[in-house]
Amino acid sequence: MSYYADFAPGSGRRFPRAAFTSDAPRIDLNGVWRFHLSPTIAAAPEGMHDPGFDDSGWDELAVPSHWQLRGHGAPAYTNMLYPFPLDPPFPPDENPTGDYRREFEVPESWDGMGAVLRFEGVDSCFKAWLNGHELGFSTGSRLPTEFDVGEVLRPGRNVLAVRVHQWSAGSYLEDQDMWWLSGIFRDVQLIARPPGALDDFFVHAGYDHVTGRGTLRVDTTVPATLTVEELGLRDVPADREHVLDGVEPWSAEIPRLYDAVLATEGERVRLRIGFRTVTVEDGLLKVNGKRVLFRGVNRHEWHPRDGRALSEATMREDILLMKRHNINAVRTSHYPPHPRFLELCDELGLWVIDECDLETHGFHDVDWRGNPSADPRWREAYLDRIRRMVERDKNHPSVIMWSLGNESGAGDNLRAMAEWARSRDPGRPVHYEHDRDSRYVDVYSRMYPPVDEVEQIGRRAEKPLDDAEADAHRRGLPFILCEYAHAMGNGPGGLSEYQELFERHPRCQGGFVWEWIDHGIAHPELGYAYGGDFGEELHDGNFVTDGLLFPDRTPSPGLIEYKKVIEPVRITIGDTIVIENRYDFRDLSHLAFTWRLEEEGVTVAEGVLDVRDGRAPLPRLPATSGETWLTVRAVLAADEPWASAGHEVAWSQALVRPAVRRTTAPHRRSPEDLGTFDPVTGRLVSLGGLPVDGPRLDLWRAPTDNDIGMFESVEREWRAAGLHRVRHRLLGVSRDGGELVVRTRVAPAAHDRAMLATYRWSTEEDRLQLVLEVEPIGDWEDLPLPRLGLRMALPGWISRVEWFGRGPGEAYADSRRAARIGRFAMTVDEMQTPYVRPQENGNRADVRWATLTGEKGGLRIAGDPTFDLTVRRWTSEDLDAAKHLTDLVPGDKVYVNLDIAQNGLGTASCGPGVLPQYRLLARPASLTVAFSRVDA
Repeated sequence: MSYYADFAPGSGRRFPRAAFTSDAPRIDLNGVWRFHLSPTIAAAPEGMHDPGFDDSGWDELAVPSHWQLRGHGAPAYTNMLYPFPLDPPFPPDENPTGDYRREFEVPESWDGMGAVLRFEGVDSCFKAWLNGHELGFSTGSRLPTEFDVGEVLRPGRNVLAVRVHQWSAGSYLEDQDMWWLSGIFRDVQLIARPPGALDDFFVHAGYDHVTGRGTLRVDTTVPATLTVEELGLRDVPADREHVLDGVEPWSAEIPRLYDAVLATEGERVRLRIGFRTVTVEDGLLKVNGKRVLFRGVNRHEWHPRDGRALSEATMREDILLMKRHNINAVRTSHYPPHPRFLELCDELGLWVIDECDLETHGFHDVDWRGNPSADPRWREAYLDRIRRMVERDKNHPSVIMWSLGNESGAGDNLRAMAEWARSRDPGRPVHYEHDRDSRYVDVYSRMYPPVDEVEQIGRRAEKPLDDAEADAHRRGLPFILCEYAHAMGNGPGGLSEYQELFERHPRCQGGFVWEWIDHGIAHPELGYAYGGDFGEELHDGNFVTDGLLFPDRTPSPGLIEYKKVIEPVRITIGDTIVIENRYDFRDLSHLAFTWRLEEEGVTVAEGVLDVRDGRAPLPRLPATSGETWLTVRAVLAADEPWASAGHEVAWSQALVRPAVRRTTAPHRRSPEDLGTFDPVTGRLVSLGGLPVDGPRLDLWRAPTDNDIGMFESVEREWRAAGLHRVRHRLLGVSRDGGELVVRTRVAPAAHDRAMLATYRWSTEEDRLQLVLEVEPIGDWEDLPLPRLGLRMALPGWISRVEWFGRGPGEAYADSRRAARIGRFAMTVDEMQTPYVRPQENGNRADVRWATLTGEKGGLRIAGDPTFDLTVRRWTSEDLDAAKHLTDLVPGDKVYVNLDIAQNGLGTASCGPGVLPQYRLLARPASLTVAFSRVDA
């Protein structure tokens, strides 16, 4: 059997060990390599491993990188389907194979020393030769591989040759909802091993929360001494347990690290040690004796140009963004990250669930027939993957749980992984969501359960298992959502309802939003490409763009909403201001509390609160005459490693003075005195010389990814009901006192359901006022509407929007916590949210008034009391038809929606739909708005 089609995970490799750097010499082999891509293994050049092979005609390729992102072959995306026949362990014959060659110099000083060649990550299978000597092969794309090379290394010129196959037996274990990308995509190093060098070590740094003592022991493969100056340890035996008084523990909130040196005869290793103890007791997951609440995200490694070949700057940027958005935990979905990422998690503070490089989800489509998880021939490959992860990452205090992998069904190979991990490292719990009964794991984990089920689980009242013993075991475990709130496109909605349960039920210890970043690939014509854009015969479309960050790492509205929902400080403004600490370990001394009073969105007073014992008196507020809001903010009092002083952590608002309702003046003029109406349709066509098309009743929005859904699709219901193709029939135009009354019937073909729309036009001083009354007729059953409101069009020279209402970002019925009341201004273009696949976006909620202006003046719109506002240069139909942002071409109009409401967002792209309280059902409704001309 060929090595690339072998159940064995590799050959010739060293036993896995911790990732560390020392003062031993090393040679960085990253950089430009010679590269040649063959369409099949059979077509690959013979003899490429020979040191004298002529590679002068080959291309050059950077290492680390993916060859598909550097002009060789093409990316392909599937969520769970394997893009090759299910024929384990055999890959297809059409197996692109990349050959790499690199010459490097070794100094004379290395003569006589051992050496290790280390690959941090190669996708999906590779064989290596050094100076013509075959070293071995390896699978496990996102795991390190090391070869002993001291006997074949020589001073002076050396030639390293590596053959990489896109597909291998290992590919059956790597079906992880991501782009299929190949190559040497992580670092390559040559590491000298002087005599007496340290081969491996295991730091055991526990913390007793009762006594405040720390215990420290470092298991080493050779005799070593340990120095931790801050703790008074100097050249003490490393493998002896040291009991230390007054240790400051490590946590994600206060990531206290102690600098240490581990010294052997041959090298010195600098360590950063964090003291912490993880337990599952009393049905709860605890760190240092306290229940923790995960405010987490799932993080694939991704960059829109480099794929999974990330720079340190990108890794640091991810963590800084997480910390700045109140995220405290990351699940490394669905493989161990670059080792530097975990060092940064130690330093900056994140709880980490470290997940093994394992997923066999594609076997689901054949009812799990042939699933490697239950096939003993794959046992060693499974154990090899968990060993390499645990051994590499065992010294990181941020890693508080091991995860066996993701969506790989059930089977004894997974149980064997759990047993090995627990025996090797009993200080960390084991996680695996597909162990439905939780028989061999330490936490009960689920994906995308609805809110009502989470509530039952929180009360330990979930549906019982058939096996009473297994049921009692699972019911006694802590519960986490390893995935929830699918952040695909516009959404997710409903975050608040989950968070309320996490905070109410101790068993519900939070969750991890899917996922961190959109995996769009930078594309010269499309902006960002997704599945199918590279001609894949099998793909899953834009399901790969499901992140809280856009591909360029701009926070999406979903991330802004998540930050607000998971605030670690709760501020309640009443007769006094109450400050509630929601941190697990940290007090509030690092925060300052500021206040600001705004009248109609304009600041009239501000100051700093004096908070004592979680309370502060209301500040003395000046008198105001308009609608007035008090905003209280919790901000960093001083610089933190992850943000500067003044960074906002939490906020709250309270209405101090409501708006004064405008007294309606008698109708002295007819509506035609202020506006021009079409004599046939009764529609407004101009206002004070400003061309206006509409407004008229609108029920449609460009479906969001969550509307389209995976398991439940409201978009299909909408299209089946014809809501995307309604027609307007004039019923009559009449006078009622000083009002112009226009009545229409709005309905789709092929059904007798309809909306009766009555437009009542009147004047109020210099304003043209419209009262829209909507009445559903016929059988609307339980069908939610996409939206209910008015649509109109203005001239394309309208370029700027100012409004008083919620902002600055978009808000929807079940995703509006992050939008605060204020006065905001943006260009029309800035009002758009650039979801990778165009869809409904940009709604501003609870707008009191808005002005839409340009070089020739514009329009002011006032609500009585409020309306929702969307302004864009294309119609909902244009958005609906577009596949990429580049499909949206501005025309000669600006389209404006003034809505009573829109349907909620939900998270049905991969999860529950819209909660009942956020569904927009057909009911009688009304909207009052007034229009007035704005001069240039």
